[in-house]
Amino acid sequence: MASFLSTFLDLKKNWFASQHMKTISRCLRRYGLRYDDLYDPYYDLDIKEALNHLPKEIVDTRNQRLKRAMDLSMKHEYLPNNL
Repeated sequence: MASFLSTFLDLKKNWFASQHMKTISRCLRRYGLRYDDLYDPYYDLDIKEALNHLPKEIVDTRNQRLKRAMDLSMKHEYLPNNL
């Protein structure tokens, strides 16, 4: 059962999963976010540990993207297309 689930969630093997990720990524780009920015370090300890191992500049950039996305969401706006 575990192999079926891992195959089902693998983006390289499951066309529907990869299409879903592309659609979500397209919507996130309107706010300047990446798909990986959705991972919550307070929910998953592995994500928290991974963020602790990243350089400070990358973590700061991620936090800036999240702040900008929240600001745009509150204003009901999107990033301009030319960025």
